[in-house]
Amino acid sequence: MKAVRTAWILFLIALALAVAACSSRPGPQGPQGAIGPQGPPGPTGPAGEQGIAGAAGQDGVSFTPPEYVGSETCAKCHSGVFEQFSRSGHAWALTPVVDGQAPRIPSGEVRTPPQDMTWDDVAYVVGGFQWKALFVDRDGFLVTGEAAQYNLDNNLLEAGGEFAAYHAGEELPFDCGACHATGYNSRGMPATETAMVGTFTQPGVQCEACHGPGSLHVNNPFAFRPIVSRDAQTCRNCHMSGEIETADGFIQHTDHEYGDLFPGKHAILDCVDCHDPHAGAVVPRQEARQSELRATCANCHFRQAREDKVHRQIRVACDTCHMPQLIQNALGAPDSFMADLKTHQVTINAKQMEQFAADGSILPQLGLNTTCRQCHNGELGIGPNLPDAVLLNAGDGYHEPAAPAVGESASVAP
Repeated sequence: MKAVRTAWILFLIALALAVAACSSRPGPQGPQGAIGPQGPPGPTGPAGEQGIAGAAGQDGVSFTPPEYVGSETCAKCHSGVFEQFSRSGHAWALTPVVDGQAPRIPSGEVRTPPQDMTWDDVAYVVGGFQWKALFVDRDGFLVTGEAAQYNLDNNLLEAGGEFAAYHAGEELPFDCGACHATGYNSRGMPATETAMVGTFTQPGVQCEACHGPGSLHVNNPFAFRPIVSRDAQTCRNCHMSGEIETADGFIQHTDHEYGDLFPGKHAILDCVDCHDPHAGAVVPRQEARQSELRATCANCHFRQAREDKVHRQIRVACDTCHMPQLIQNALGAPDSFMADLKTHQVTINAKQMEQFAADGSILPQLGLNTTCRQCHNGELGIGPNLPDAVLLNAGDGYHEPAAPAVGESASVAP
């Protein structure tokens, strides 16, 4: 009985302590625990109502991209330049055949299409201005075969005026628009089914090929100036865009490019320092063969030019020797060291006879076979056929003043 009473007493004491503990004030807040991982996103709520439209902003600047307008539009203001340009080769790089009639290229020599074709079968004539002509058929292919390229007559080479082979047995889509047309787009899709690669806005290298689309300039000449670039790279894009290819003793004007401006002092010049791009490098064949250059050799090389050697007395110009016809565009006469297009290599090595190394690669300076034997040969040359020793002796110090004769004293400039 005593034990039961003691147990009750202990129970009541424990209960009293528990009640006291629960009724006491809470202790101070403990430190915050670490942030747990983010829970999964809840479901998207319903869309709210459309807000009120804000105030209208200021009007933006209206701009219409320029478009091509054609060289005839340029001629309305720039008639003199257009007249000069229209007689250059650029304008006739690609000429359409209209109504089955032969195109009226200034050279006037491409009068018949390739064999077994009529002008109705030809869509375009490629070139035909000075050296040769190729033809594009109505399906957009370059005409190929044993008599597909027309070589214009060349009086210096006593050759031409006839058809020659061009990639016989091959099928070649016309893909030359980048350098033979204006406004070319290599990814453009022609309006009609054709094998031609890309599209263009105008055939030939027209005004806007170099000056850019002209519609904005036409509408506001003072606000929008045409592109005017003197950078030689503009010309090199077509005239010097690849590696030099040599064959048959000449630099070859290949299907796509040629280039022969070797490193030297002239490499720092821009093409337009000497050439007027509106006149081109040559004039039509029926006109006098006058220079179309802005500068002459004597403008810079005046000391060399004033040496009155025998070549000057017979009117042999600087470029006859320093820019010989080393490039073959259509025709070449290896035995006479003469092709049909001048080189810009210019520098002559008076101690070098050959033009090509043993492996066929071209040497960086002109050799005397090329510079002298275009005249001094037994075939087409107008000068006597001279041996190597005579040419080497004549070339050594050619532009140096002549030594005074015995008994004379050298003059001294004041």
